[in-house]
Amino acid sequence: MALRWPWHRPRNGGAHAEMKNAAPQGFIAFHAQGEACWIPRDYATLAREGFMRNPIVHRAVRLISGAASAVPWLLYQGADEIVEHPLLDLLERPNSRQAGATFMEALYGYLLLAGNAYVELVEAGEGARELHLLRPDRVQVLADADGWPVALEHREKAGRRRVPLADMESGGALHLTLFHPLDDHYGFPPLEAALMALDTHNAAGRWNKALLDNSARPSGALVYAPKEGGNLSEEQFERLKSELEEGYSGATRAGRPLLLEGGLDWKAMALSPKDMDFVEAKHSASRDIALAFGVPPMLLGIPGDNTYANYQEANRAFYRLTVLPLVARIAREFSAWLGPVFAENFRLWYDADRVEGLSAERDALWARVGAADFLTDDEKREAVGYQPRAGH
Repeated sequence: MALRWPWHRPRNGGAHAEMKNAAPQGFIAFHAQGEACWIPRDYATLAREGFMRNPIVHRAVRLISGAASAVPWLLYQGADEIVEHPLLDLLERPNSRQAGATFMEALYGYLLLAGNAYVELVEAGEGARELHLLRPDRVQVLADADGWPVALEHREKAGRRRVPLADMESGGALHLTLFHPLDDHYGFPPLEAALMALDTHNAAGRWNKALLDNSARPSGALVYAPKEGGNLSEEQFERLKSELEEGYSGATRAGRPLLLEGGLDWKAMALSPKDMDFVEAKHSASRDIALAFGVPPMLLGIPGDNTYANYQEANRAFYRLTVLPLVARIAREFSAWLGPVFAENFRLWYDADRVEGLSAERDALWARVGAADFLTDDEKREAVGYQPRAGH
């Protein structure tokens, strides 16, 4: 076959060597299954290919971090709730650049994308304190001779500094991790568990964009097999090349039929979108990503998922199974870390009664308790999480 794709002409002046052969000509194509290529598993690549380029990952992370950061904090000393305290002020305004909700949203985002979050407590002087987040890809955990983590090494441009981990005097830094079965010091990000689905979804998007940009230059080969034998002349070659490039490439010419003449035959060498089940492959990858993050696919607009009866039920499951367990974990870690700093036995927790996503569940609970005539008023208050009235 003298015609090759992409278009290249021989170097011998453009003339094709004529071959005389009475035997039948044949065309043989070899196909091989190549090894799949996966993106690297480092934080920068996962953040770039996932959060910054994939709409499902972006929305899942924003949904979880936004919902979790909006949950209000409560502070207890023993069984008593404390309404005003420097610790609450610190959480409300961790530093001069970030409000409490913005700070916590970034913290949850780091946990979901890297499996790690690093918080540094800085003494600003005259009893003032600030909380700062350290970007995960700039931090390395330092261990002692026995393998126990003792400090963090933070890299910023050409400089490095050592930040001690939490201690009883200065607070130091707090390293938050998600469970990793094969690493003693670093956490495992949910996004890495959905790595295959992420690559599949991104590859499908790139394939679709390439199809739109160049939809009518299909993958295959033009076979010239005239009955009388011979090859295309230079003029025929250039005319065919010009017609294909000018008349059948580009998104505006998508679907235009290819007119062949003079012994030309088109041999397709790729699967069509229908054969690949293109749309369902993207939806399947989207559901896997949502599953890894613990977000009901219904909340992400992914069709074909009927796990929950309605949107309200899916939203309630999202809060109960994903958001609140994550907030409770951070509340316990902050209590153990910041309690000794203020030299008091404090306990941080979240205020579920002020979570809008659980309003229907809260209304149902209050209706059941209110209808329980066998309970006293104080018992009803205790059942819904309130203390008895003063003087009772």
